[in-house]
Parts: sequence; structure tokens; C-alpha cells
Amino acid sequence: MIKVITYGTFDLLHFGHINLLKAAKALGDYLIVGVTSENFDRARGKLLVQQSLAERMEAVKATGLVDEVIVEEYEGQKIDDIKRYGVDIFTVGSDWRGKFDYLSPFCKVVYLSRTEGVSSTDLRSKGHTLSIGVVGASPSLQKFMEESRYTSGIEITDLLPLSGATEGLDLTNVRLCDTYEQLLSRVDAIYLNAPPRMRFAYSKQALEAGVHVLSEPPVALTKQDAETLFALARERGVIFCEGLKTAYSLAFQRMVLLLRGGVIGQVKSVEATCTSMAKAHSPWLFDKNEGGGALIEWGAYTLYAAQQILGRDFADCRFVTMKNEEGLDLYTKLWMLYPDAEATLKVGIGVKSEGEMIISGTKGYIYVPAPWWKTDYFEVRKEDIRDNRKHFYQFEGEGIRYELAEFVKSIRQNSIASLVLPEDSIAIAATVERFLKEDGIFTI
Repeated sequence: MIKVITYGTFDLLHFGHINLLKAAKALGDYLIVGVTSENFDRARGKLLVQQSLAERMEAVKATGLVDEVIVEEYEGQKIDDIKRYGVDIFTVGSDWRGKFDYLSPFCKVVYLSRTEGVSSTDLRSKGHTLSIGVVGASPSLQKFMEESRYTSGIEITDLLPLSGATEGLDLTNVRLCDTYEQLLSRVDAIYLNAPPRMRFAYSKQALEAGVHVLSEPPVALTKQDAETLFALARERGVIFCEGLKTAYSLAFQRMVLLLRGGVIGQVKSVEATCTSMAKAHSPWLFDKNEGGGALIEWGAYTLYAAQQILGRDFADCRFVTMKNEEGLDLYTKLWMLYPDAEATLKVGIGVKSEGEMIISGTKGYIYVPAPWWKTDYFEVRKEDIRDNRKHFYQFEGEGIRYELAEFVKSIRQNSIASLVLPEDSIAIAATVERFLKEDGIFTI
């Protein structure tokens, strides 16, 4: 018996897939198909897969061409599968020609011609391509525009630069807008990176115009303003999301799941630090009038982490802050008390510290090296070092491509697909508001 194996995402199964499976089947007597999992799809850059793994596997089975369907979950699995199943032939489409020649020592490698004129990417983006307008200042806009190329079905069409900031931006096929109203009239959605004190007004105007909004954190500086924005989005039938990149780190997601499963017992403490030195991070970093400062710049990331690990319902919180002559906080330590745990969160601008995270539990602790907020790696450490475990997960770019893909998915489905829930954003805004009102602050 000649065994043949092939792999693919098989999203929105079409006749091109069918033809490929038929050709693969004709190579031997027994066809095995590996369908990639959601996590592996993300690692390979497939960010807009519309069907679940179960749906894609069922669609492949329903063709009647396949003898066995398996799940592809990790890099290097192909060699393992070839050995495990006694595969004679590995086959894949000709657009991958040469890519899998490394498998030839293990079995025969055959590249098949693909059906021209059809692809899952085309089907996903068929019809209306979402036009995205960008509001803000470089250099963060350049990162966003570069990362947007990894998401299908969208196009960056318009830009409203704030403070005249266009230096270093690739403006090919992008229109510069003179006013915010002009930008809103041209686009389906916006990416908003305005100064923090302006975000509420910009978001509110966009939502009222029926334009979807992906906003940098925090989305608002008061709990009421955040609640207003999410309520307005629901009323107008548009999507409003907070772009917290940490939420899209697969390592962070897996770490939270392990913690909830008791990998280090009961969590007693979360310590997280975020700092930045230069204005390049945000042009308004040291401008109090624009909403600069350490807590507003970094607080959302540390607060989100604490909320995911310990919950949103803390009993109390206190701040220790150091301010300059203008009253801008350069360094702030936030202490959050829970019924049976605590979180110590440190943020700074113009101050440098190790941007790590340490989570302490009754059976061990987790160490996340700097920069923990965009990590692809963490360690579970126990009393007996033989029980220590290292976890690695691919994380491309800075998370922008992942959050943008979820934003687009939410728009397509007309429901929130973001990993940052409205409740998360509202809770973050409430804590920021408490700080700005100087409730529980000790100033050095």
C-alpha cells in the first residue's frame, strides 16, 4: 500500500482544494490529510481563517477523497507524521515548490499543479474590501501600516496625520486628509492613535458617523466615557475595540490558561514592569496636556495582565508616583489588593527598568522575560528544578497584525471577536480615572 500525505488550512473549501485532493489521492492507495490548527495557522501568518478547525476537518472528510484526517499543530510535525504513519509520498501545491525538499530523505516529495484563478484568500476578501483610515503620528503609524499588509481584505486608504507627522511614512496609494470629517467620509474603519486626551472625542465622532474604531489604549480616561463609547457602538451597529497587543501574544494566552489550570497552584502575586525612555514611543509621552505620563502610557498593559490573571474585582488599589515640575508622572507604582492575592505594577517614562513579569503561586512561579508585554516565551519554575518547563510560541511583529485581523473579523461577523472585552477596557479606564483624580495617591 502506498501512503500519501498532504497538509493545508482548507478554509472555505473550494474546487481548487478538491482538485488538489484528487491529484494527491491518485498518487497512491491511502490519503492522509493534515488540517492545520488555529494556533499553527496564526503562527504561519494565516490571520483571517473564517472556519473553525472542526468545520475545516469535517469539510475535508465530506469530500470522500480522504482516508484519514489529522491535525497539524506544530513546526516540524511533518517529519514526525511521515515516520509515524509510514508515509511514502508527501505532496503539496506547486506554489510551494522547493519549500519541502528537506523531506526527501524521509519520503518522495511531489509538487502538484494548483487550480488557477481561485484561492481561499480571494473568497474571504471577495466583494467589499474594507477601507481603513489612520489617525495619529509617526513612528507608530508606520508600524501599523507595515503590519496591515499581513491582513487580507483590507486597504489603508487615508491618513490624517496629527502634528503634521508624516516623516518616514510610506504613503503610496494613501490619501492625506485635511480634516477628520473628510477622513470619516471616505473609510469603513479607523485605527486611532491620537493623544490620550483626544481619543474619546475622536472615537465618539467616528462611531456616530457609523465608522468602526480600533483605538490604542486606553480608549478613555474615565469609566463613564469608556461605557459611553461601547454603548454608542452597540447602538450604531459598529465595532469598537481597544488595541492591546499583549492580548494577542499566544504565549500570554497560553500562560493564562496554564495559571487557571493550577500550574503553579493558587496565584498570590503578580509583578509587572513597563518602561520607555524616548519620545519615539509616543510623541506626547512627556506632554501632560496631551495625556502623557507613565500610567496613561503603560498602565493599560499592566492592568490588563493583572485582570486576566487575578480578575477585575480587586478590593482596593493605591499609587505611589513621582512627578516632574509640570505634574507629569514619570514613575508610578500601582498596588492592587485582592481577597487572597496582590498585584504590584510599575510603569515609567524617562526611567529604565527590567520589563519582566513574575507570577508567584503556592506551587511555583512563572517568569516572563522582558519585554513581557509582547513575549513569545515564558518559564514555569518549581521548587525542584527538574520540574521546570520552558514554553515558546511564535509571535510575529508586535501583535499589530493579530489585533487587526481580529478587528476585521469582528466587522465581518458584526460581533466582537476581540480578545480585549469591553469589560476589560472599562475596568482599565476606571483605574486610570482613579489615578487622575488622585484617589489613593502618595506622591514622592
